[in-house]
Amino acid sequence: MDSKIAPTGGSPRPGARPRTRTGTRVLAVSLALTATATVGASGCSGQAVAGTVEGRHVDIPVRGGTATVDTGTLAVNARAADGRSLALSAPSGSALGKPGPVERTDGGARWSYPDKGLTVTARADHGRLRVSMKADRDGSLTWPVTGTDRAASSVQLPRGEGLDIPVRDTFWNSAKAGLTGDAIDMGGQLELPLWGYSLGKGRGVSYLTPTDIGTALQFRSDGGQLRTSTTHDFNGGDGTRDYTVTFALTDGNPVAPGADYRSWLSEHGQLGSLREKIRKNPANGRLLGAFHAYVWGDARKAGGVERLRKLGVDRMWLGYDAGADPMDAEAVKAAKKAGYLVGPYDTFANGQDPKTADSPTSKWPGTVYPDFCVRDARGKPETGFGDRGCYLSSRAFEQAEPEHHYLADRTRAMTANGAGSYFLDVDATGEEFRDHSAAHPMTKADDRANRLARMRRLAEDKKLVLGSESAQSWANQVLAFDHGAATPVADGLWKLQRDKETWGGWYPQNAPKTFFKPVDLPADLAKAMYDPAYRIPLYETALHSSLVNAERWELSYDKLPKQKTDRALLAMLYNIPLNYVLDGPSIKKSGPELAALQQYFAPLHKAAGTERLTSFRRLTDDNLVQRTEFGNGKLTVTANFGTVPYAGLPAGCVDAELRGDKQPRRLCPAKAAG
Repeated sequence: MDSKIAPTGGSPRPGARPRTRTGTRVLAVSLALTATATVGASGCSGQAVAGTVEGRHVDIPVRGGTATVDTGTLAVNARAADGRSLALSAPSGSALGKPGPVERTDGGARWSYPDKGLTVTARADHGRLRVSMKADRDGSLTWPVTGTDRAASSVQLPRGEGLDIPVRDTFWNSAKAGLTGDAIDMGGQLELPLWGYSLGKGRGVSYLTPTDIGTALQFRSDGGQLRTSTTHDFNGGDGTRDYTVTFALTDGNPVAPGADYRSWLSEHGQLGSLREKIRKNPANGRLLGAFHAYVWGDARKAGGVERLRKLGVDRMWLGYDAGADPMDAEAVKAAKKAGYLVGPYDTFANGQDPKTADSPTSKWPGTVYPDFCVRDARGKPETGFGDRGCYLSSRAFEQAEPEHHYLADRTRAMTANGAGSYFLDVDATGEEFRDHSAAHPMTKADDRANRLARMRRLAEDKKLVLGSESAQSWANQVLAFDHGAATPVADGLWKLQRDKETWGGWYPQNAPKTFFKPVDLPADLAKAMYDPAYRIPLYETALHSSLVNAERWELSYDKLPKQKTDRALLAMLYNIPLNYVLDGPSIKKSGPELAALQQYFAPLHKAAGTERLTSFRRLTDDNLVQRTEFGNGKLTVTANFGTVPYAGLPAGCVDAELRGDKQPRRLCPAKAAG
């Protein structure tokens, strides 16, 4: 369980509250892109499916206009239906060499770059421009190069729940924000394989990279303006010789890339349904309305569960580590009686010598350690969590499972107390591994497929309510919940967590300070992670009706006192649960506040947790009053993050309306603490 403190999957690269935007920015997401699955093959009413070729320029019809690819440079421009020109990509940042002749294809065109061993196709795909490349040799390509349109006003990044960053914001262009540092691994560090730009009023562009493994996104500050470029590594051994990027014109709403990606998932049969997961396993329904908490000490006992229920908490997910004192059968029985879910923490990713292992989850039978260790190109084991042991190969487990049942036996032992849920660390997030072992070789794509297979067994065969860490979108069909994808982690967080004097260590055993000690985030870190002016529900736009999303478990609601009000408002606005850590004393101290917040949240989430997010608006020019809708108005939530009232809504409060309500339901989180 303590493995979660280490940045096992790598951490996303981080990022003043913009007060000077001109005009009231009321952005009602049309989410027209969510309808793309039902649009004809071209995605463009009244336009031909096939593109046209003139010289080295290829024209492809897209929804809202026509995209033009310059085969000489890979520059991509678009002409909107109203005649406006948009720069979707500058020329390639890598030398291409002379292109081969352009051939017409069904729906587009094909050409090559012989010097780079690349064959390229461009075609219309559900209203998007889709550019796909296949390499016949190893190499790399920096393309597309984005944010160069003169009208570019903000960039969207799916770090955690999502960020919308003004491209000229001085904080995010500065070194202290960290955004312009190392490249971001799209296959391991972002929850969704996308980014986007708003291009002035009513215009925007969404970029999707379905081939996220081997792809990295780089931010740079160019003359005080944020621009981005994407580099893909073509590597035969890694299985990344294919590269695809899609371009879609949007209405400029900051969550439009999330809507675009949701449509892409639906079109490719990769969009999960929480409603369907509940139908197949009704226990998943207990997530609706539930807050989440990892419990310690007396909170793990039946008495702790009963105290929560007496406070009026009718739904909870309760988790515990794999130490010597798990929740016992009596506590699990009490939790089920209360309507709660209970799940152990586990991980299949770490192995240590059983004689010296510092965690029960790192002990495996026989010679799993070291035989199953992932091997690097030199044949050395990949060092595991916190420099302990090694990462274990998912391929090795899959090969062995039919005969030895290592994973099935582990799961059976972990749920012998009657637990009906399971939290499997890191399986649904980066980093994936290429294993060079001759006994169990695999690519990163193989690793991802193996993890999906074993998570599916837990969810569908074992009927466990399954969660994992910071779930990336490729796992949305197998998970019912995740802890972490709601948190836009900035790199400074990892450094702060390593400072045990400030953050807290792993003692006392029944209430480790690393979880229970309150911390004041440094100003820059707080701005990068929790300033609501930058926060947007990209993840919820893409996946809200597929799984339940929450913040990282070591960032419990009480861990960051100065962010409590904003975090509560964000949770209600996004219709996602708060995540806690609890022991006996904290139930007594904070239990009434938790109960008040949960009682407000529960009916909203029970009604809308299986609905998609259909609208996101900013109602003031400082971006501090925001509104969401779920299920086309089934639930409407308005949050005031500002310091002055808005239309009768006090600062620091949220109003929610379920369809049929005669008046809004109001919550002012600071008062709940009183």
